[in-house]
Amino acid sequence: MRISQTFSRLGTAAPAFALLLCLVATPPAKAVSTHAGHLIQISVCDPRQNYGQPGGYVYGPGWVPAYYPVRPYYYNPGYYNHVYYQPPMTPSAELGIDYKNLTPKTMKTIDFGLIANGRLVAIVRDVGTFTQGAEIKHKFGISPNVFPISTGLPVCAPLHIVYADGTTWTNPNLPPDNPNIYKAHP
Repeated sequence: MRISQTFSRLGTAAPAFALLLCLVATPPAKAVSTHAGHLIQISVCDPRQNYGQPGGYVYGPGWVPAYYPVRPYYYNPGYYNHVYYQPPMTPSAELGIDYKNLTPKTMKTIDFGLIANGRLVAIVRDVGTFTQGAEIKHKFGISPNVFPISTGLPVCAPLHIVYADGTTWTNPNLPPDNPNIYKAHP
């Protein structure tokens, strides 16, 4: 049976059938690895812009601010060639991440990328001792310039992990670099 005969038999359903054929015949785009399912389980990725809420958004029991040094926090993550500034916790903008280490190796540093509409919009670094199976509920400061997110489905993707034994893991499918999120070191 020829294609024209098939379309004539489908009648008004022909455009929908043609669209379906296009979707099936199109190879999937290479996606950013949004999670390292064998390393970290992320339960919550929740960026919040907090208008008029002193002290920030209240997430509930168990949520605590992530590590932040006494002075401004600048670091070069190494996998992108920029010095990144992580804002302190403020009432204006924050990111809550609830995750677990699934590996038997203790993690010491984890960099997460906040991805919205396929774009890297923020990076946060968690520093501590993250053992296998321990649930971590941390809040991070992010730039208020991240908002509006323009999606209801933001993603927190592990970008880089440093283990207690000194070994490292870097996401093999890093999201494209976004130089607009970096702030010059004073």
